[in-house]
Amino acid sequence: MDNIRFVLVVTFGMLIFMLWQAWEQDYNPKPEVATISTLEVAKNKEDLPVTAQSSVTTESGTQNSITSSESISSISKTIKIKSDVLALEIDLQGGTITNLDLLNYPVQKTNNVVDSLREMVGMSPAEINKTPVRLFDNNQEKIFVAQSGLIADAGLPTAPNHYTVFTSEKDQYNLQDNEDTLSVPLTWSDNQGFLITKIYTFKRGSYDIKLDQVVKNNTGKVWTGRQYSQLLKVEDKSGKGNMLTGGMRAYDGGVIYTEKNKYQKISFDDMAEKTLDEMSKGGWTAFIQHYFASAWIPPADQDNHFYTKELNDNRYVIGTYSPMVSIENNSTAQFSSQLFAGPKIQPLMEKVATGLELTVDYSVLTFIGKPIYWLLNQIHGVVGNWGVSIIGVTFCIKLLFFPLSQASFRSMAKMRKIQPRLKELQERFADDRQRFNTEMMGLYKKEKVNPLGGCLPILIQIPVFMALYWVLSETVEFRQAPFVLWIQDLSIQDPFYILPIIMGITMKIQQGLNPPPIDPIQAKVMKMFPIVFTIFFLFFPAGLVLYWVFNNTLSIIQQTYITKQIEKES
Repeated sequence: MDNIRFVLVVTFGMLIFMLWQAWEQDYNPKPEVATISTLEVAKNKEDLPVTAQSSVTTESGTQNSITSSESISSISKTIKIKSDVLALEIDLQGGTITNLDLLNYPVQKTNNVVDSLREMVGMSPAEINKTPVRLFDNNQEKIFVAQSGLIADAGLPTAPNHYTVFTSEKDQYNLQDNEDTLSVPLTWSDNQGFLITKIYTFKRGSYDIKLDQVVKNNTGKVWTGRQYSQLLKVEDKSGKGNMLTGGMRAYDGGVIYTEKNKYQKISFDDMAEKTLDEMSKGGWTAFIQHYFASAWIPPADQDNHFYTKELNDNRYVIGTYSPMVSIENNSTAQFSSQLFAGPKIQPLMEKVATGLELTVDYSVLTFIGKPIYWLLNQIHGVVGNWGVSIIGVTFCIKLLFFPLSQASFRSMAKMRKIQPRLKELQERFADDRQRFNTEMMGLYKKEKVNPLGGCLPILIQIPVFMALYWVLSETVEFRQAPFVLWIQDLSIQDPFYILPIIMGITMKIQQGLNPPPIDPIQAKVMKMFPIVFTIFFLFFPAGLVLYWVFNNTLSIIQQTYITKQIEKES
């Protein structure tokens, strides 16, 4: 038992070390980069859907006006939009969303309690970056934009794509306090009876942006075409923006959801290796990253074509286009789609599109992580504090495994009781290891002690611990969530390392309740574990340390009671 327990603890220690390795990289400052216009992003027609590239040229071989030099402005002009939760810019060339800030999600959160304590001990207040998280970005080294447009059938009057220059009545649109929705119309006409109005609609408190492309056909003949919507992004090969505690990384790449195959990850490597070409009713396409997601969602009742493409300069496209629609002369038609751009809040995403909540990735431990998140969310709905929710979940987990823990702690208490007799056997048969093992197993059988019983709690806690790690790391609700006093962000380390020190103390107390290993070398190594684990936990998210502290505390209470009961039986 001693060897098995020792191996388990060492293995767990190595796991903790792996989790800790890259903690400081998670919040490294990002390098400043120059901004560019959409004109520089879209250097050529390679980022158009495949179906569009054949229709860019007319039957006579001349280039359509949508890509002619006359239709592209030499200076990109943008308009600014602000709702209560979003601030964004739309480039009039294509009506492309080139910048989007999440106003309720600053890069860092002010911690007045910590700053006050720092000042009291003569330390300078922490530097706080209150800039909102930028989701869409037209910076050259991290391009991420949302594009959309129409594709005309070959030989028909042209349609505006994301190269075409639109016009807007205003340079700025703001959602007023007395308004629940804000509409931003962009218009384009070929001056031959073909008019397109592109309307973005924003709702109060929502990260769901509706896009309607209204087509008025007064050209004298039938127009046939389709809409497309796509996300263009450059791959972040540094991975720093998605680095989690301990060197593991949150997934950063493409995702599609289809009726047939459900949730599928399409990584940048997958896009480079093979171009996606798939049909499905409904569904959606997205690029996801740590805490946030961006997804184009076409109508759920239509057949959509899903595609991906690798472009030049480390850029990638993922998107959908609709079936062909014919619009008679003197008629109007409307193409619709939705753009979700915001935090990965599961209850919110469930209302936007089927399967969108699956972008919150708990790795292979999703089957454990999902129930933990559900329970956390339910408790938070009552108490209103995520730290208290963690304590509540810890108590529920402990209660769930109470019978198992009870049996395990009884086994360890019995082991502790026979420890002097094992020591005596070790001294008596110091030169005969085989005889010692035979006598030891006989003693276990006589006293009805399971030597492996004490290892069970460790085996159970490892997957639960890892699942909770992923929940705390991936769930955006924990980002900058306060607990009490100096703990104002459960997703980052304790600024004063108080919780890790308490965790080390509880681990030392719990260790004192367990029977020490008979091997003196193992005993010395085991004594070091509370110190080693305390050092590891210094850099862990405060929420994870809080779970471990409360879990240890409950274990101490339970194990102390059981040990006293076993001692009374003797």
